[in-house]
Amino acid sequence: MDSSRSLCCIVVLILFGISIQYQSSASEIDEIQTALLLVNVSEGSAKEIPDTLFGIFFEEINHAGAGGLWAELVSNRDFEFGDSSVPSPWAIIGNNSSVIVSTDLSSCFDRNKVALRVEVLCDNTGANVCLDGGIGVYNPGFWGMNIEQGKSYQLVFYLRSDGPVNLSVALTGSNGLTNLATTPVLVANASNWTKVMVTLEAEGTDPNSRLELRSTTKGVMWFDQVSLMPLDTYNGHGFRKDLFEMLQDLKPAFLRFPGGCFVEGAKLSNAFWWKETIGPWEERPGHFGDVWGYWTDDGLGHFEFLQLAEDLGALPVWVFNSGISHKEQVNTSNISPFVQDVLEGLEFARGASNSTWGSVRAEMGHPESFDLRYVAVGNEDCEKKFPQYKGNYLKFHSAIKEAYPDIKIISNCDGSSKLLDHPADLYDFHIYASANDVFSNASRFNGAPRSGPKAFISEYATKDDAGNGNLLAALAEAGFLIGVEKNSDVIEMASYAPLFVNNNNRRWTPDAIVFTSSQVYGTPSYWMQHFFKESNGATLIDSTLQDNNLSNSLIASVIKWRNETDDNDYIRIKVVNFGNNTVTLNISISGLENSLQPSGATKTILTSSNVMDENAFTYPKKIIPVETMLDKVGENMDVVLLPYSITSIDLLTKSISI
Repeated sequence: MDSSRSLCCIVVLILFGISIQYQSSASEIDEIQTALLLVNVSEGSAKEIPDTLFGIFFEEINHAGAGGLWAELVSNRDFEFGDSSVPSPWAIIGNNSSVIVSTDLSSCFDRNKVALRVEVLCDNTGANVCLDGGIGVYNPGFWGMNIEQGKSYQLVFYLRSDGPVNLSVALTGSNGLTNLATTPVLVANASNWTKVMVTLEAEGTDPNSRLELRSTTKGVMWFDQVSLMPLDTYNGHGFRKDLFEMLQDLKPAFLRFPGGCFVEGAKLSNAFWWKETIGPWEERPGHFGDVWGYWTDDGLGHFEFLQLAEDLGALPVWVFNSGISHKEQVNTSNISPFVQDVLEGLEFARGASNSTWGSVRAEMGHPESFDLRYVAVGNEDCEKKFPQYKGNYLKFHSAIKEAYPDIKIISNCDGSSKLLDHPADLYDFHIYASANDVFSNASRFNGAPRSGPKAFISEYATKDDAGNGNLLAALAEAGFLIGVEKNSDVIEMASYAPLFVNNNNRRWTPDAIVFTSSQVYGTPSYWMQHFFKESNGATLIDSTLQDNNLSNSLIASVIKWRNETDDNDYIRIKVVNFGNNTVTLNISISGLENSLQPSGATKTILTSSNVMDENAFTYPKKIIPVETMLDKVGENMDVVLLPYSITSIDLLTKSISI
């Protein structure tokens, strides 16, 4: 055979092989690219979804509160954290020949005795003249203070001095050279502790600003409780507006607080104790959160958490310490003081304004009781290493039910496989796992007991392969939540964790919302939750997915919900495509009785070109839901599901009685 004929034969064989391979692949793609969703909108198949199903969980982790949602701009405002020299992040303006800075225990506040002593060695005349502008101290806040032109900031501090005070307070750029706001403070006699309040009007913008306290007069001054708050917090309640609005947009049904491990502490002495976090902010001792490794002044305390829930229109879920830390546990025989403390905490939230602890709440500006209906006894304490938990739990349960029989009590013990051996209204369930495991756990509650306590999935998230919060994680979690929705007869609540992270202090990753002093963005996991915010109190519609062996990558649910904006009823179909193929989904709806409207339908998609893509400050909305109008609407319709995507279809209907 000559070379030309041989080459020809080879080419023919290659082309034939490619053709066979293509036909085989094409038929395989055709086989896996189609799926059928049967939707039955009839009264007998519908189920009511709890109006508490989807909410949020706030823990003081990643500087979520201190340096985050709580708008206080001064870090370590009480000087309680740090050594006896200059407590971090405070720093000196000047040198050793002009100023000596240290701390002592001379504060007028009994529960936080540390004060900052500033001895000015220079003067405005003589041999040792102070630097231009004066010497003193400055505070850079939590990785920079965000000062914005035209906005007002209230500065409050306590001052004592051995002579008259001539002080300059200023907001400057990070290097102290750019002046954004300044005002003099003159006090003729500050021999006793004196409260100083001034308002600073910003004439410039810098997200990395600092607060300066300067003097050019020789003498000794003491400072304590130095606070700087923007005056435009949400409702004047102290919450940073842009971060609050991120929460508000989720329409959370509940707020679980304040932790998490933050509630337990590595040691009980560093746990969150509610009484230490109420009353005037100046009198709160603050504490070191030894699990997450930073100090908090507890400006965001028990009262503020209850207020946050109320401002969000969410039910508060108070998690209290069960007498157990990561390293210690109180014997059940000694748990009575802890139980009494919780009962008093409940009276603070719910008691009449003339009751012992209700009156404290009233003095703080909230005479009406808070709508506290849920409490959780501890966090992740029902394990073999904590044998005292069940005994402690029963003491709390008995006392709370006697005093407040309507309050629902949440046990840490898992009841998803078998009924609990102790009384509870709900049981806590946490899941942190790989994307595949989270997605596959959509069926986790299919076999859960249909009677007894319901589940509170208070912490769920993709962990191992989620990066800093990628699309893959969001898809896995969306699939899991569809399973939660379909099992909402045995699941009462679910919330993602953690909620916030300051980009300068990533103690845990991924998180739902990332921020700095001046910026914020939602991760795909944050935007994923928007697909479920209309599910609270909606009606679950019966649906069956026939997916041609796509059960490992495709999951769907259908709800009927009412839009409060236009007062119309909608059928929402949610589908997660966890696979790398495009799927044509045929939707067949029965039982609508010709109520489907030809217009007003929308299609919303969350996806990206790469499943590992993330949002970032440079492209904060790379992965967000994209909504388009849906033209071809009918009781039988085809919808294309992109690879690795969440798709939501809202169909406008006439009022349907289900």
